[in-house]
Formats: sequence, C-alpha cells, structure tokens
Amino acid sequence: MMKLKTARKLLLSLAVILFLSFTSAHKFYVSVTNMVYAEEDDAFQITSRIFIDDLDDVLEERYGIKAKLATKDEAKVADEYIEKYFRAKFAVELNGEVAQYTFLGKRYDNDVVICYLEIPKVGFSNLKSMAVQNEILTDLFEEQKNLVHLKWKGQKKSFVLIKENNKGMLNL
Repeated sequence: MMKLKTARKLLLSLAVILFLSFTSAHKFYVSVTNMVYAEEDDAFQITSRIFIDDLDDVLEERYGIKAKLATKDEAKVADEYIEKYFRAKFAVELNGEVAQYTFLGKRYDNDVVICYLEIPKVGFSNLKSMAVQNEILTDLFEEQKNLVHLKWKGQKKSFVLIKENNKGMLNL
C-alpha cells in the first residue's frame, strides 16, 4: 500500500512537470522565403511567409503604425508599409546589381502573412551570380532566422540568414 502511494505521488509530480513544460509557449522567430525562377516569364517569383504578430509588431516599432493585420480593422495603409519595410530589409542582386522587384500583395494563411514579390526580366541566360539579403525582423528579434530557398532550372539552394550573416551568395 505504501509503495502504491509513493508511486502515485511520483507519477503526479511527473505529470505536473510535463504539463508545465508544454504549456510555456516557446516562440520561434523565423520567416521562409521561396524564390522560384519561372522560365516562361523570365522572372523570379517570390513568396515570403512571416508570422502576422511579428510583422504587426515591427510595423508599429519601426513606423508607429498600428496595422492590425488580418483583422476587420486592418489599417488601409498596411500594404504600403509592408512594401516599404520589404524595400528596406529585403534585396536581391543579380550580377552585382540590385534587382528591382514588384510588390504584388499579400494574403493570410492562419497565423502567417504571405507576401508576393516578382523580379521581372531577369535575363537568366546572362546571369552569373546572385545574392539575397534578408533582414526581415532582425531589427526587432535577435534570434530571428530567415530561411531562403532558391529554385531554378532543376537546381535548388537554401540559406539560413541571421542578423550577423544576412546575405546569401550564389555563383550560377
């Protein structure tokens, strides 16, 4: 009988410890950017996935705007400020020249905002090198990681970019 009470106490203690370890939310600071070369359009099509709350926080911190992303009260200027932020924090160089991209818009998927960009008229046949600089959210979160996946003509390359190492380079 004594062993059973001791076992119950031990199991109860273990259950409480396990429960508490899973209830403390661990926050991940990560974005995922996919860049796919579309041969038929001679363009890089780019999607960038960022947690909505993190993007909301950085827009408020950096520009003083309460964007209220993904709510019925979303600021009418939200897209304008998201584009402005991208232009300050995300750049692509083709053959050493900064590439101009078009911000096409965004949509929401659960707790993520997906931003769509495109670099038109890449001139891929003349492309020798490419660099991607991604500093999205690194000004707000020290532990931010920005994953960048590149796909072109059957090839794949991925980078993990952080605050101290925010640029991935590729020779084609």
